[in-house]
Amino acid sequence: MERERRWADKGEAIGHGVSWLARWSLRVALAALGFWMVFWIIGKIWVVVMPVLLGLLITTVLWPPARWLMSKGLNSALSATIVLVVGLVVLGGVIAAISTSIASGVPEIAKSATEAVQQAQKWASGPPLNLADTDLDRLIAQGVEQVKSSIGSIASGLLTGAGAVTSGVVTGLVALLLAFFFVKDGMRFTPWLRGLIGERAGGHVTTVLERIWVTLGSFIRSQAVVSLIDAVFIGLGLVILGVPLAIPLAALTFLGGFIPIVGAFIAGALAVLVALVSNGLTTAIIMLIIVIVVQQVEGNVLQPILQSRGLRLHAAVVLLVVTAGTSLYGIAGAFFSVPVAAAVAVVLRYLGEVIEARSVPVMDSAPVMDTSQVDGDEPGKTERSAE
Repeated sequence: MERERRWADKGEAIGHGVSWLARWSLRVALAALGFWMVFWIIGKIWVVVMPVLLGLLITTVLWPPARWLMSKGLNSALSATIVLVVGLVVLGGVIAAISTSIASGVPEIAKSATEAVQQAQKWASGPPLNLADTDLDRLIAQGVEQVKSSIGSIASGLLTGAGAVTSGVVTGLVALLLAFFFVKDGMRFTPWLRGLIGERAGGHVTTVLERIWVTLGSFIRSQAVVSLIDAVFIGLGLVILGVPLAIPLAALTFLGGFIPIVGAFIAGALAVLVALVSNGLTTAIIMLIIVIVVQQVEGNVLQPILQSRGLRLHAAVVLLVVTAGTSLYGIAGAFFSVPVAAAVAVVLRYLGEVIEARSVPVMDSAPVMDTSQVDGDEPGKTERSAE
């Protein structure tokens, strides 16, 4: 039987416990300070970190076809160029098809909108409002004056929005260039890293990076499935209600699913708006209910379940990290919170595997007990306990 360490009195035992707690509290505080410094540095260089993260996510989509091309004998540069160009052409074709469908449906929607405005004026002129044409003109004039008085703030907001759009375009272009280089030279990164930091540490780092890469691929696949289901159900709702532009709106819903919060909100708002101007208020209300139900089920049930399976994270963890990321970093936090949490989980699981492999169970017959976890000594140091 293993021998337990005994103390002269309770005061000595309590003092040892307090010392152990103080040592570990200091370690936890220093670790927390280190994590805070990492997040602070990331915030300062976010303009660099953001394109890198986007480039990695784009690379997870481009890498499988690029790897297939390389297996057929093409070099890495040509394979990366082909998959990037084809990807941009496909994306541009989808956007062009959506734009063409929307443009062809604009006259019908404009006609429906004119009829809806006329019906609204007719309804406003009757009970209970009883607004005459002069009253409506006066209200419109007041609205115009209000807009004129707020023209300065509106212009400032437009400039801010234009700056944000420009920054987003630049970030997207840089991410595409980085994705090209990641696809082209990605296979050389882990051997280079292993040679740089040494075989022993490099083996651990490369293994963790490979597992994180697989996790990122699972995130993209699960996000695509969630967006597809969202688009299918909202598209079915549009078709059943007889709303025009159902297919383009469903495609926009699918694309918007990759942009957290804003994408789903804009796609849903467009679907409700088209239903309002083309089919009337009742259809718009029904469409609004469909959009809200689908997005709530997708965001609070379907997405956590699918991502928890693909990323090996519990659904509650996915929901909590998305909430935390949104509150801390807004849209970018909502998008990157799940893959970042999954990457952290990969690192923790690997550390657990290493600790498990290096831990030596103490046999019942061993007269020596390793007290390094209690005394704070270095692992491997043991002391014999005297009864």
